[in-house]
Amino acid sequence: MTTGSAAADPPAPARPRPKLTVLPLIALIFYDVSGGPFGIEDSVRAGGGALLPILGFLILPILWSLPEALVTAELASAFPTNAGYVAWVSAAFGPAAAFLVGFSKWASGTLDNALYPVLFLDYLRSSSGAALPPPLRSLAVLALTAALTYLNYRGLHLVGLSALALTAFSLSPFVALTALAIPKIRPSRWLAMDAAAVNLRGYFNSMFWNLNYWDKASTLAGEVEEPRKTFPKAVFGAVGLVVGAYLVPLLAGTGALPSETAAEWTDGFFSEVGQRIGGPWLRVWIQAAAAMSNMGLFEAEMSSDSFQLLGMAEMGMIPAIFARRSKHGTPTFSILCSATGVVMLSFMSFQEIIEFLNFLYGVGMLAVFAAFVKLRAKNPDLARPYRVPVGTAGAAAMCVPPVVLITTVMCLASARTFAVSAAVVAAGVALYYGVEHAKRRAWVEFLAPVPPPPTDSCHGSTAASDDDDVEDVRAGLLDDEPADEASARSRSA
Repeated sequence: MTTGSAAADPPAPARPRPKLTVLPLIALIFYDVSGGPFGIEDSVRAGGGALLPILGFLILPILWSLPEALVTAELASAFPTNAGYVAWVSAAFGPAAAFLVGFSKWASGTLDNALYPVLFLDYLRSSSGAALPPPLRSLAVLALTAALTYLNYRGLHLVGLSALALTAFSLSPFVALTALAIPKIRPSRWLAMDAAAVNLRGYFNSMFWNLNYWDKASTLAGEVEEPRKTFPKAVFGAVGLVVGAYLVPLLAGTGALPSETAAEWTDGFFSEVGQRIGGPWLRVWIQAAAAMSNMGLFEAEMSSDSFQLLGMAEMGMIPAIFARRSKHGTPTFSILCSATGVVMLSFMSFQEIIEFLNFLYGVGMLAVFAAFVKLRAKNPDLARPYRVPVGTAGAAAMCVPPVVLITTVMCLASARTFAVSAAVVAAGVALYYGVEHAKRRAWVEFLAPVPPPPTDSCHGSTAASDDDDVEDVRAGLLDDEPADEASARSRSA
């Protein structure tokens, strides 16, 4: 046995963690974005009938989802790091802008995740008819959040396999629903629209919420097997799955039921559609699928949010504690931070959460599209294993429709949403300067960027330009060195 300090002993080789492959990644992206047709019912009521939501799910995936998916596929293949979109914005605009984007999108994701334990209980209540009193309901939300958080802690590979199984189960009743609806469908019902009943704010918020978050899975790029090849395949596979999961049940339900039922289409109405088309057994099946879908949505969102914090810690943006991994390879403190935010926000109403998270998500996405265009213009030779097959002008033009949509949704927001979002952004600015102050004073441990940027005579100078700083960040992010090894060296230095 060797004597001496433990520091002198060679570290035990780390057990390799299973990486995500194409199918589990498709399932996780599917749950980051959709989770099935649950939640699209409001678009029928807000659209005054079937026509606007059908057009929305035909047109908006092309104008919004596809551009965001293309941007995600290109930049995730160029920056295969858990920092995801934070790394993209950092490479384009520097760490301050990247920190604000990371904070606003983490806040948006935590708001989004606060919905799912509540919705899970709502679907169970609708199937059983028993409502829990407020104290017991709060305890149930807390217990469910704890259980789902523990599953997330046990490993991303397990979460990915669970997401595959949940995807199959969540979509299965809609295969039966569609088959039973076909003889009852009247195509003329798809053209119904009551202009007086149209609620544009509700319609656009519903559509936007159901078609966004394509970039969230980029924060898992560091956990993916051959991310430069796997990520583009998974993104495009998920696009087809999401669009089909929305359109097919929507066409079946609105085509089989009278147009006069448009006002009844609120959250959870698909279970009633199942009752009217197939009977009680189909209603219960859809309710069970909806409840399980909310579990998948929670797991995917929790994974993206927590690994984003891990990636930001590996870049030295937030304290090193957020980069610590459990024996299962999961970021323990990042998961606990995200779970705490979920519990604190779970008291808010469904519509409040959707509007707040849409606005904050929109702020972050404007920066992401701007980073995509800037990197194309200023760094055309950046290694991009997958490249959207358009030039710089085409890349800019591709971003115009989603930017217009984001701006529309943000302009339709209430004064309260503007105030809350402004408060979140202000908190992000204050937190950034607070973190930078803690870093200078060495109050807490921070990791060096992974890997550290090159230190040549130009880049090591205090007079280096902003462009040089951006090149340093980019060089570090694009290095193929494993993050865990570099982090370990940084801690031992």
